[in-house]
Order: sequence, then C-alpha cells, then structure tokens
Amino acid sequence: MSDHWSPEEVEATVSDYLEMLAMELRGQSFNKAEHNRILLNRLNHRSRGAIERKHQNISAVLIDLGYPYIDGYKPLFNYQDLLYRVVAERFKMKTDLRLSVEAAVVQDVEMPPTVNDLLAIQVAPPIRAKDTPKFYDRVPLVREPVLRNYLEMESRNRSLGTAGEKLVVEYEHQRLWKAGKRDLANRIEHVSNTRGDHFGFDIQSFETDGRDRLIEVKTTRFGELTPFFASKNEVEVSAQREAEYQLYRLFKFTDQPRLFILPGSLRKSCSLDPIQFSVLPI
Repeated sequence: MSDHWSPEEVEATVSDYLEMLAMELRGQSFNKAEHNRILLNRLNHRSRGAIERKHQNISAVLIDLGYPYIDGYKPLFNYQDLLYRVVAERFKMKTDLRLSVEAAVVQDVEMPPTVNDLLAIQVAPPIRAKDTPKFYDRVPLVREPVLRNYLEMESRNRSLGTAGEKLVVEYEHQRLWKAGKRDLANRIEHVSNTRGDHFGFDIQSFETDGRDRLIEVKTTRFGELTPFFASKNEVEVSAQREAEYQLYRLFKFTDQPRLFILPGSLRKSCSLDPIQFSVLPI
C-alpha cells in the first residue's frame, strides 16, 4: 500500500478524529481502539498502526492551528499538506466544535482540584523527536487563516492560571514539609499574588538547603505536549537566574492533574517560536 493518502482517506480519518475530539470536550467516554477498527474497515488497506500515526499527525495539525488535541494521540509533525488543509477547512465548517473548544478554554476554575497524593503528580518531561521542525519550518507555505488561537486564549484564562499556582504552592509546601524543612515551607511566597506578575516567576520557594527556587507555573486542561506561552521577561529571567529557575508545567489540570518540571533557562529546555513582536516604525 502506498504511503500516499488519498483525499478520501484523509477526509474519513479527519472526520473520525474530530468526532472523538467533540466527545472528549463534552466529557463523554469513547474507545479509541474501536474507532480504529471501524476506520480500518472503511479504509481497507491501511494498517492499525498507519491509522494511529495519522491520528497523531492530526494532533500536530491541531496544535499548529491553535486547537487542543485528543489526549493519548501524541502529536507527530511530519504531516502532509493535504491533511493540514482538510483539518483547517473542517474546523471552519464545524461551528459547534469551535464553540465547544471555546467553552472549554474560557471556563472559570473556582479552585484547584482535590488530589489525594499531591507529591505523586510529578512525571518526567515529555521527549519530542529531535528532528521535529520548528513551527515556521513545518507549516505549509500557504497557511489557512487561524480563526482564533484557542490555546493562547486558554493561556490568558486567569482563573485557570491562579488555580494552577495555588496547587503548586501546596505542592511545594508538602515537598518541603516532607523533607523536614518546615521553616522553609512556611516561607513560600505566592509572588504573583502578593507582589504582582511582573517578576518573571509566580512563586518563590526553596531547595532543601535553603537556596531559592523560583517557579513559573503554566497550566492547561489539555495534554502534556500542548504548547505554552512565555513572555519575553519570563524567558530573560529564566536565563539570568538559571540556577534557581524552574518551569512547572501542569497538564490535564481539571481532570487528573499531572506535573513536569523544566529547570533552568527556557532557551535551553524548550523550543521557542516567536509569534508576536513589539513594532515601532523606523
């Protein structure tokens, strides 16, 4: 079977993926393996693995268009131009799906979720393929206009951000308390709340030896590879105070919170794509 996917195959696979995405956004359960099996019967000659990889390609397209992806379909960015165009066109037509995404990203979060074992939420940072191209190298030259970047909208949801910061304050308190450093635990400061959000970090905590741990918190309801947005100041502070700086990435926050930590300069731990410039005429 050729690696080239026909328009009919792409249309069928995108339809299946968006159906699952709509169900996930509504909080409905579904069986990925069953969807794969049904699609396998429709496509005849494609393997289960090929369909799985195409679903992962769709996740990557959604990220590049500013949409969340289905949890469990890790984004693969080696997608074909046809797939990009089909996904973009489908979202233009699916007003109900766009509204579901918007409702999810703007929904207020009253308080952090209850977690039985808070210190157990930390996981290893995700590993992306080393050959993954940067955004402006991988998106087709003829790009579909992005109607709205919903991931950026979520990053501006202040209630979500505040709830994430509060959970991290409690996480840090428990971490230091467990280490027997109760004096340090009691000195943790929620800086963005007490002194403002212009310091380049949200929380001042401590290492067990008393050194500062400066924590910037980024929170999302979606998967671990959902891009986050960092200000110029945050990037610069992470480099200037590299030995103290820690990026705490909370994901799946309102469902089953998980956390990974990126220490040091964001220039070293992340792939930074410039998406906005401050412009003055010359």
